[in-house]
Amino acid sequence: MVASSRIRRTVSLRAGAALSAVLVAGLVLSGCADGGKAANSATPSPTKTADAAAEPTATPTPSDPPTPVTLTCDQILTPDQVYAYNPNVGVAPDYAPKSGSLEKQIADWKGVACGRMNQTSNELIEVAVGQPPASAMEGLKNAAVTTSQPVPTYGVPPQVEGYFKPGTAGEVQIFTGKYWVVATSTAFFEPGDAAPLMEDVLSNLPQG
Repeated sequence: MVASSRIRRTVSLRAGAALSAVLVAGLVLSGCADGGKAANSATPSPTKTADAAAEPTATPTPSDPPTPVTLTCDQILTPDQVYAYNPNVGVAPDYAPKSGSLEKQIADWKGVACGRMNQTSNELIEVAVGQPPASAMEGLKNAAVTTSQPVPTYGVPPQVEGYFKPGTAGEVQIFTGKYWVVATSTAFFEPGDAAPLMEDVLSNLPQG
C-alpha cells in the first residue's frame, strides 16, 4: 500500500509539471502571436528610464538669506582705479546683468553688479560682488573648481580662492571670506588680464 501511494503521488506531481509546461508554452505562443506586445507591455521602456536618469536635479533654494552688499560700483572699483587700468574704460550706460549669468545671480542675492566699457572698442567688463547665503558658498566653490582653473595669483589660499574660465568672454570667480566676486569680459583672454582689477576690488572690500 505504501508503494502504491508513493507511485500515485509521483504520477500526480509529474502530471502537474506537465500541465504547467503546457500553460507556459501557451503563454509563450500567445506572446509571439501578438507580436510580443504582451511581453513588451510588462517591460519598462529603457528610453524612458534613461531620460528620467538624465534629468538634472533641481538645485535646492538656500533656506538662509543672503547678506545685502551696501557698496556702490564706484566703491567696488573707484574711477581712479578704472582709469589706471585703462584710460579708455568708463561707465557702461544702461548696464544690466544678463539673465542666467553669475552676475545676475549675485544681483538677485542683493549684491552689486557693475558694468564698465572700453569707450574705443566697446568691450564690456562686468564686475559683481555678493554675499551669498552661507549654506550656498560650498556649492558655489565646488562648481568653480569643476568648471574653472585655479589661479593662486589672485590671492593666497585659503583666504582667497581664485578661478578663471577661458572662453569667448573670460570669467573670473574669487571667494574671500563671505564675499563672492565675479568678473567677465571679452578682454580677459587669460587670468593675468583681470588681475589688476581683481586686486583693486579685493582691496576695496570691507575687512572682517
